Amino acid sequence: MTTTAKYIFVTGGVTSSLGKGIIAASLAKLLQAQGYRVTIQKLDPYINVDPGTLNPYEHGECYVTEDGAETDLDLGHYERFLNVPTSQANNVTTGRIYQSVIQKERRGEFLGKTVQVVPHITDEIKERIQILGKSGDYDIIITEIGGTVGDIESLPYVEAVRQLRWDLGENNGIVIHLTLVPYLAAAGELKTKPTQHSVKTLMESGVQADILVCRTEHDLPKDLRKKLALFCNVREEAVIQSIDASTIYDVPNLMLEEGLDKVVLKKLGLESSVPDIAKWNQFLTRHKNPKSEITIGLIGKYVELQDSYKSILEAFIHAGAENEVKVNIESVHSEYLNEDNIALKLGHLDGVLVAPGFGERGIEGKIDAVRYVRENNVPFFGICLGMQMAVIEFSRNVLGLKDADSTEMSPETKNPVISLMEDQKTITEKGGTMRLGAWDCDLKLGSLVRDIYKSENIKERHRHRYEFNSKYKEQMEAAGMIATGLNPDTGLVEIVEVPTHPWFIGVQYHPEYKSTVANPHPLFVAFVKAALNYKKKKSSARMAQN
Repeated sequence: MTTTAKYIFVTGGVTSSLGKGIIAASLAKLLQAQGYRVTIQKLDPYINVDPGTLNPYEHGECYVTEDGAETDLDLGHYERFLNVPTSQANNVTTGRIYQSVIQKERRGEFLGKTVQVVPHITDEIKERIQILGKSGDYDIIITEIGGTVGDIESLPYVEAVRQLRWDLGENNGIVIHLTLVPYLAAAGELKTKPTQHSVKTLMESGVQADILVCRTEHDLPKDLRKKLALFCNVREEAVIQSIDASTIYDVPNLMLEEGLDKVVLKKLGLESSVPDIAKWNQFLTRHKNPKSEITIGLIGKYVELQDSYKSILEAFIHAGAENEVKVNIESVHSEYLNEDNIALKLGHLDGVLVAPGFGERGIEGKIDAVRYVRENNVPFFGICLGMQMAVIEFSRNVLGLKDADSTEMSPETKNPVISLMEDQKTITEKGGTMRLGAWDCDLKLGSLVRDIYKSENIKERHRHRYEFNSKYKEQMEAAGMIATGLNPDTGLVEIVEVPTHPWFIGVQYHPEYKSTVANPHPLFVAFVKAALNYKKKKSSARMAQN
């Protein structure tokens, strides 16, 4: 263990979307597996205060931490790999930096000085980077800088890194630069020029890369590594190959083979040992050698971009490995679902998950999907808006409240079975004003969820504004939809079940945020198992008919 935290800065070159988050998470996993206390933070160069107001098509899903921070989806990768919760301090945006500096200026904290990017913005960035390091909870802080070198937005962050490396002193802060080494099929060779130019651009800002991680589709030969080391001022051992992998969960092993952890620890003046990743590899073995296969329908309205539901997709990978089942996800756009095509679109599926979302687009398709799976005993899992759609569908088709709706979609509905909480009705600003973060939930004795969680009380993360309207609770329960999870302080309904259905659960929270490789989420594990059982029953019934 170290007495003072050490810092690793991960920057990206020329081409974005190279996978800085996965490299950072993989390196952190290897360091954690050697006994070091590690955390990762993400610095995002956009001017939004947080990604909470961004459309998922813009930036993928918005990930929520235990303390209620709306953050970048990379924090999901950090938690899934490390099995350690992140917090508000793990994600910083340019919007938040400038907001803080302007508030300080308004309070007169700069004593009449002219407020500038250097030193005021860079000082704020340096302060945010070091919050986790000064907590005493971590030995190593990995800081991933979003965007690419050369971007106007990234310049203050790169400058802050330059200053901080100087402030920290030798062996206390290093820079990993992630670059692309493209393969030109016409020439039949790998090209180093993008990496050379990327390193040059970084050096123009006064920052020298200590380690190069080169994204590539082909193995980097020794002479090419030598060339990169010579032209980029790094040791040959510090030229690390990051080749395309079949799954992101292979990357820690690939980085271990390349010796990334050893090079990093050597440059930080720390001891290295053999990482203990036996449990990680057990997960990988189960994931890659499934004994069965199922198909789950993911019904949403952002399905064109997979990152919109990143945590859900990864939770299915964890639950699939736990059950030794390959989970095939079939994306179904709710906007194109209706009563006429519902059987064709959903009839072959082994289970259906209705995904979270906001706004009225695609709502009726989700309601039609819930009705189909409820009436045909197909395993159903509704998350957040998906749970609300289940409540609306049940109200309309079982209770006979034909105009039942959510006030989000229909403010004037006479039967608002989903409505705003009282304390939300006066809010006009959108950002950071929902019910966010971890909330308690008491589970009903004898319920399916209590059996699944094997606990009386749970704590799950929320991100929503509208709630189950408790005025309808008694009526619903009399008709067969039971509220099996309640918040102990507010009495708000968190979970609904239909006990007469083989597996029908809707949850107001987001269980996918808490699923990790080490701890697959119990609801996803149980849902995958239910879908497998449903598939086996269908198969047995078909055989009996034949």
